[in-house]
Formats: sequence, structure tokens, C-alpha cells
Amino acid sequence: MPGDALSQDPALLRGRIDTTKAHPARVYDVFLGGKDNYPVDRAAAAAALAANPRGYLDVRHNRDFMRRAVTRLAQEQGIRQFLDIGTGLPTAENVHQIAQAIAPESRIVYVDNDPVVLAHARALLTSSDEGRTDYIDADLRRPAEILEEAAKTLDFDKPVALLLVAILHFVEDEEAYPLVRELVAALPSGSQVVLSHLTDEMHPEPTRAVQRTYTERGFTFVFRSKAEVERFYTETPDLTLDEPGVVPAHLWHPGPAPAPPAVDEAYFESLDDIEKIRYRDINDVTDDDINVYGAIGTKA
Repeated sequence: MPGDALSQDPALLRGRIDTTKAHPARVYDVFLGGKDNYPVDRAAAAAALAANPRGYLDVRHNRDFMRRAVTRLAQEQGIRQFLDIGTGLPTAENVHQIAQAIAPESRIVYVDNDPVVLAHARALLTSSDEGRTDYIDADLRRPAEILEEAAKTLDFDKPVALLLVAILHFVEDEEAYPLVRELVAALPSGSQVVLSHLTDEMHPEPTRAVQRTYTERGFTFVFRSKAEVERFYTETPDLTLDEPGVVPAHLWHPGPAPAPPAVDEAYFESLDDIEKIRYRDINDVTDDDINVYGAIGTKA
């Protein structure tokens, strides 16, 4: 829960974190150039990079899809409330930083059940004075609990943007589709559903090679086709896909990605392949690089 979770003894939190096994949130953090990871996570990222040297573009463009989606919803749709489930580790720019830069009164609720994320969640609560952010320590598989706690910060009589970014590929079909339906049922008319999802449909060989490196470390990904991602919208009552539909993440209302941090060339060349990722410009992406679908839909 929000207050109780963040008041946990740091020593107890550390005790919940297993640093001997790679963790998806921390491996994702590696690819985003973060520092909240361990050698085992960097080893997993390195193995994935060896299997697909351009694979970091999936992670980076998934994040950039989220940035463009939140920007568009705040600027063009007037959305002022965001429920981000499967938040992951704080990495600039977070949802509240994007939304509140446009509309300072925006309210954001982050949800994750990972002790690694919880340990760093205070970085997600640096709200503008006019707005508000909160963090819920809860599992996607318990939507009623999430909705009850989120209602303490969000007004469910007004439109809410539900963000399910790179989270549903950790959930099997028999749970995933009903979970989305239950969450959307609680949203008012005019709400939006932002979704991104890994797929092996576009480039099976490199994607499955990366999957094998993760499977060896205990990760499970449920890859879904375009049609299977569309089902999250078509099989959810009152939810309609917005243009351009389900598309590769870099093609969803495309625009230039922010430039990477400037770095001296000699220093860059001294780094290993993993360390170089945070300094690489992702604007050189091609259709052959991306294995993530992105979409937004509107609730009638």
C-alpha cells in the first residue's frame, strides 16, 4: 500500500531483493543506462546483447513510445490522471515528469510489486506542488486492490490513462485478458489505455535467441502477435483502438527521440558494449530492429 509500503524498514526491503538472480526490472534498467542493477543483471543484458546486438533498441524505443504517448494524452487529449501499472525502476523521464511538465496539476499513481522498485519508489514521488504522485505496492493480478488504493489519489469520475507498458508479456493468456477487462471496467468514459508488448512475430530468429538467454535465467515472456495484442482492445467492452492501431513502437506517431548524453569519443570507446548503450542515439532505428508493439485505445 502507498504509505505503509514506503515506510518499510530498508533492511527488510533489502532482504526481499535477490541479487544472485537476474531480474527483469533491473535488466531493463541496464538497457536504459540506469545504476540500480547488479552484476548478474548486467551479465543477462550482455548475453541478450550478444544474441541481438541491436536488441537494446526494443527497450529504448518502448520507453520512448511511453514518452510520446503520455505527451500526446496530456497535450492533445487533456488527460490529467495516469495509472501506471508495472512501473519499473525510476528512470528519467518518469510519467509524472512528462505529464506535469505539460500540466502541473496532473496526478499519477505508480503500481509495482517488486521490492527492487519499492526500494527506489521515493524517486517517483517528486510531484509538482499543484499535482500529486503516489506509489502502490501491489500485483497486477489483484486489480481490485489496485483500483481501491488508486482511488485515494485519482478521481474515477474523470478520465484516467491506464498504462500497461511492457508488463502484459509476463502474464499468461488465461489471466491477461480478464485482468485488462476488469481494470478498464472501472475507468470512466473518455479514459485511455496505453499498451506495449513484446512480440516474436516480426523478427522471430533474433527475438527467440534473446528469449533463450532470458529463459536460462528463469524469465518467462509470453510473446503475442499483432492480432493477439489487438484482442486486449477488441475483447474489452467499450474499448476502441485509436489510430494507427497496433504498430511497431517506433512507428506509433513517430518523432525524434531525445539525444543521448554527450560524451567524449575516447571515453566512449573505452566502455564495454553494455556501458555504451546509454550514449547511443536511437534515432538510427530501422523496421528490422523493433520487436515491440504499441497502441492506445479510448473507452466510450
